[in-house]
Amino acid sequence: MMNKLLLLTLGIILLGNQSCDSYLDVVPDNVSTIESAFSNEYEASKYLATCYTYLPNFGSVHSNPAFFCGDEAWLPEATLETNTVNPWKIARGTQGTTEPILNFWSGKSNGTDMFDAIRHCNIFIEKIPTVLGLDEIILKRWQSEVKFLKAYYMFWLVRNYGPIPIFKENISVTSTNGDLFQERQSIDDCFNYIIELIDESTNGLPLFIVNEGEEFGRITLPAALAIKARILTAAASPLFNGNTEFESMVNSEGESFFSPFDANKWEVANTAIDSALNAIQMTSHALFEKDDYVYLSSLNDTLRLECALRSIVSEKYNKEILWASSKSYTSDIQDRSFARLENDYYNQLVASNLAPTMRIAEQFYSENGIPIEEDNTYDYENRYSIKSGDFEHRYFIKEGEKTASLHFDREPRFYSSLGFDRGIWYGAGRLKPEDGLHYVKTRGGEPAGQYNTVDYSITGYWAKKLVHIKSVVSSDRKSLTKVRYAFPIIRLADLYLLKAEVANEIAAAPTAEVFEYMDKVRSRAGLNGVQESWTNYSKNPGKFSTKSGMREIIHQERLIELCMEGRRFWDLRRWKMSRNYMNKTIKGWKLGGMGAEEFYQPTVLFSPNFSSRDYFWPIQEYRIVENPNLIQNKGW
Repeated sequence: MMNKLLLLTLGIILLGNQSCDSYLDVVPDNVSTIESAFSNEYEASKYLATCYTYLPNFGSVHSNPAFFCGDEAWLPEATLETNTVNPWKIARGTQGTTEPILNFWSGKSNGTDMFDAIRHCNIFIEKIPTVLGLDEIILKRWQSEVKFLKAYYMFWLVRNYGPIPIFKENISVTSTNGDLFQERQSIDDCFNYIIELIDESTNGLPLFIVNEGEEFGRITLPAALAIKARILTAAASPLFNGNTEFESMVNSEGESFFSPFDANKWEVANTAIDSALNAIQMTSHALFEKDDYVYLSSLNDTLRLECALRSIVSEKYNKEILWASSKSYTSDIQDRSFARLENDYYNQLVASNLAPTMRIAEQFYSENGIPIEEDNTYDYENRYSIKSGDFEHRYFIKEGEKTASLHFDREPRFYSSLGFDRGIWYGAGRLKPEDGLHYVKTRGGEPAGQYNTVDYSITGYWAKKLVHIKSVVSSDRKSLTKVRYAFPIIRLADLYLLKAEVANEIAAAPTAEVFEYMDKVRSRAGLNGVQESWTNYSKNPGKFSTKSGMREIIHQERLIELCMEGRRFWDLRRWKMSRNYMNKTIKGWKLGGMGAEEFYQPTVLFSPNFSSRDYFWPIQEYRIVENPNLIQNKGW
């Protein structure tokens, strides 16, 4: 029933429009409407669904900052003219205070009003005990779900804006201005209350969903604990822990919103991760392996591995996903990630313009499982030269066709994540070599080349990982059937890599535990362990033996494993590394080049400019004027 209820707009239209336009969190005066919303179990269940509907649409390029607000993917210039509210403008440095893009503070410009979401959660928490005849187990579960959702919405605001006002309860319309005009609280206070809510939620959450068809997307205990681990890892990371660049931001008492560095925060995060892992051990959750793909059993190991790695995100009910959003069905994201594979019918059917940047192609490891610039067997200096596809690479590159040397001798996740010129594209109706496999042709006048001013890959790469392997053009070639999936919010490999990262931070030097969790993820990807790979192939074979060296290795592993999943944007921010990356030029291949020699020329597409202020987005200017106790973020 819950899946159907999530489609209802009841509370959003009926209650949500009694808005926070004047104040952030004022109880609406339509009390009779609220009372009727909790008059019985059925009506209350609809209000529960309302609380869920504020979750961001993680699978939408229009509302998820992680797709186009950083350096992971780029768009054709002309898209700026076709969409006035374009998150990509943030990556281009045009965020502003008058009408901020992706305004999650006020709910404008493609942003969801997260304070309105918190207000609805507060109403639910207050009113749900008054529902007559509600079973105690249901009551506890619903209370737990909404407390978790409230915590998640607060975390979403903190990640975007830093310190926020805390509303433990809603403010009555009869309150004085002193109550109405709340000021922002310290980062520590924000995180502490978020974790308090999650801790309160865990006693009523189920260990797993019994009926996924009816309740897919509802929160479970392992999911809540995994998100708690993510939140506490963020709290321990440099953006929020000892951030001296923002220590001048102070409250009305002159106290900084940002505390000095506290190493114990890493210990707290480590404990949270262990709790999540312990809960997961009591479930069927595990890494999604190539042998789990039953309908690919006839393929050889190489093909099964690539297809399985590609499907970790898009296989809806796979056992690795701890939590996915039921509202984020990914039709649009597949449309944008699909390369045009045939000239006669794909051109009109896909936008094909979500383009991973060249630095994403270069960040994947060599076939030896280390960065290509570190591999002493990889010809890094000549990576842009041209080679012809050979028998050895026949499952990844079309034999006899010319492509960049950069596309040879790479790890399996490179081929499962990215589409590229002359690269094999499994799926779309062809999975076996004997089927005559699709491959991408990107140069001037070719199917995957520039189609019009907006519908093409500006870099010459595609996010193949985001396209379900069974999405296919219809037999009459008039429509593209996209196998929809719920976009993952967190999966097990993410948690394993958080464990490796946190374990490395709390030790003087990398421990066995660090390598254990790193190597779980690497082994699934067909790679040897960190120690073996660096010892045998790296120009810096001892890199993994130091805390700082291992930190760098862990960071790159996360950027690779979670590529195009909405993690890079947030990771670079919490590590305070966005400025390092977002002040480097964005590059792709020279589109329109008719031959390989002309096409394979690295081309600068844009030179972004990122300063410290960009780590936190501005609060809309109107809100600052409206509330005299609300200060603007530094630099805005």
